[in-house]
Amino acid sequence: MTTPTQTDSFTTDLHNHIQYREAGVFSKVLHKDICCQYTLFCLSTGTDLTEHASTRNATIHVIEGRGTLTLKGQSITLTPGVLVFMPANAPHALRAAENLAFLLTLSESPQHTP
Repeated sequence: MTTPTQTDSFTTDLHNHIQYREAGVFSKVLHKDICCQYTLFCLSTGTDLTEHASTRNATIHVIEGRGTLTLKGQSITLTPGVLVFMPANAPHALRAAENLAFLLTLSESPQHTP
């Protein structure tokens, strides 16, 4: 059985946190509790994140810009409003075709019992 967690409320305008470096990645953890972490990522045009995986479930919610996410070998076009769910341990890579900002939410994956 999972015990629900309680946390303080949090609100912000994501657009107020967006900033791009001349090249590369700017990231900022906006909120974190015992089950989730919410991080704003801003990738400058041409930035590549090589294939990697996370041990946690994740969602990407695109705020602005354009890019391509390769998730388990499938290309997904990232444009404002797109939401992608990535299960834990799924290999993925990302390329920013233009300045790209998104909210990454990491959450605990369910524990499997034998």
